[in-house]
Amino acid sequence: MTENSADYEFSLTNQFFADIDAPEIQKGKLQVQLNVRKTMGVYVLTFHIEGSVIVPCDRCLDDMELAVATDDTLKVKLGETFSDEDDMVIVPEEDGYINVAWFMYEFIALSLPMKHVHAPGKCNKSMMGALNKHLRTSSDEEETDDFGLDEEVGDESSEAREIDPRWNELKKILDNN
Repeated sequence: MTENSADYEFSLTNQFFADIDAPEIQKGKLQVQLNVRKTMGVYVLTFHIEGSVIVPCDRCLDDMELAVATDDTLKVKLGETFSDEDDMVIVPEEDGYINVAWFMYEFIALSLPMKHVHAPGKCNKSMMGALNKHLRTSSDEEETDDFGLDEEVGDESSEAREIDPRWNELKKILDNN
């Protein structure tokens, strides 16, 4: 640590996500190391965040754990009014401080993949069965879903199910394009 530098550590738990009223992430356990360095009137905040978060699976809606490991930088300087531009945050000089909680949340959320799905075969079987019923487009398809999982779907056989004739008419429109 140099004389123009300071280090901080934070432990983020479920309470952090509840307090910040996080829209996407509700639970997690993460460690944050923050280094603040002042150079030529600009404070450079370097975040190192590691841990895991719990988010709903986009496919079956059950909770799933995702690992988080991210390094991010935020530049802050003092000015007249608050401004959050592309790569620089300006904090009013009379305030003289910045709350980094929302920035930490955004760094975590941005490090997650866009699609939150369980590994193949790990999704909730009953939900996948229900999805399978609605994803099937013809009665002669095998009982395998689009995700590569074999599912048994109720007592209905594929021969006994009939497709609404309106869907067949709509398919003709697609076939003509």
